Amino acid sequence: MPKTLPWAPRTAAVGAGRHGGKPGAALAAALLGFFVITLDALVVNVAPPSIGGDLGGGMSGLQWVVDGYTLMFAALLLSAGVLSDRIGARRAFGLGLAVFVTASAACGLAPGLGVLIAARLLQGAGAAVMMPTSLALIREAYTDPVQRGRAVALWAVGGAVASVAGPVAGGAASLLSWRMIFFINLPVGLVALLLLARTAHSPHRRVPFDVTGQITAVVAMGSLTFAAIEAGADGFTAPQVRAAAALTVLAGTVFVWAQARGRHPMVPLNLLRSRTVALACGAGFAFMAGFYGMVFLFSIYLQQQRGLSALATGLAFVPMTVLSAFINPLSARAAERFGPRVPIATGLLLMTVGLVVLAAVPASAPTWLLALLMLPVGMGGPLAMPPATALLVNSVPRSTRAPPAASSTPAASSAPSSPTGPTSCPACT
Repeated sequence: MPKTLPWAPRTAAVGAGRHGGKPGAALAAALLGFFVITLDALVVNVAPPSIGGDLGGGMSGLQWVVDGYTLMFAALLLSAGVLSDRIGARRAFGLGLAVFVTASAACGLAPGLGVLIAARLLQGAGAAVMMPTSLALIREAYTDPVQRGRAVALWAVGGAVASVAGPVAGGAASLLSWRMIFFINLPVGLVALLLLARTAHSPHRRVPFDVTGQITAVVAMGSLTFAAIEAGADGFTAPQVRAAAALTVLAGTVFVWAQARGRHPMVPLNLLRSRTVALACGAGFAFMAGFYGMVFLFSIYLQQQRGLSALATGLAFVPMTVLSAFINPLSARAAERFGPRVPIATGLLLMTVGLVVLAAVPASAPTWLLALLMLPVGMGGPLAMPPATALLVNSVPRSTRAPPAASSTPAASSAPSSPTGPTSCPACT
């Protein structure tokens, strides 16, 4: 770990020794995994005009290129924790990373828009497995809560750096070919796999899948996404939009019923009674909607309404995203000094102010002013999310689960509880 970060986790002393693995390698692999997950949520946002010019398709099809990734990511994230429990976080992370890298290559080689959308869906599935298991690797490597909080802050740096690189890389790659934005994942993924080979083996437990919950979650999220995209093209009164909305309500109702009455729910509703879990989940939702929603909307606006190139659009986000990269590590120190709720509340307030000002700014405002007004959003999100994530990881006890089957490894019974699994609300992270 660089000496310039004196507060970084002491990997040689904390959490080392489980089956001979190296905590630093686990942290580095998790960080790179979070990097490519965040990169592919942002890098495509400035590329739709280039993709449309090459592969064709209207705005609805291009929206599926962007939203298909996040759709599968959100829908399958709910069951990723169960997979991690059954095969171990280390193996699950490697599986998700392999799927992600393979899908990235398929995106870059896609001959048509349909293949690209399918590959993006597969990318999202791989990312869904990687995200919670990356946190599980960190929790297994660092047993001390303070050191774990610092490790989570460093893990978040991967997302911050990707936030900086994403819009610019997407714009720069579009000058050559939009396909290059997907090939970036290949070397990063291979390095992460090599690091993963140096980490400790993870404990695994026999836990059942919530089949009803998973199917209804995918149907509800998929139909909601379809309704939102098609409503933009055909209006809210279109028959297919109404049918998708009705299906969303039906599937969502069955999902809630399954979580309330099922024997092995993915998201036990009693977890939401915890103020800590509710706070962390609410902060995560607000950040995702505000930050990524703003980047997508302004990417389209700057290119289609103001005539900026993809590269110029990416550069407009640089001040905000560079600031994010510096704020992320500092949030752990703020949480240690003031408690996690202070940086979370401060960060969300900054984001709210920034988004309200951006919504009210006149259309005649120069681009440099828009880039300046994005700074509160760039400060708020990174200030709030690392302590919110660490708060959630540290707050969910294993005892909230249903009684498990006999542990399949000797270390499982004594290991610190994983942040994944049916009770950890992995989607909130």
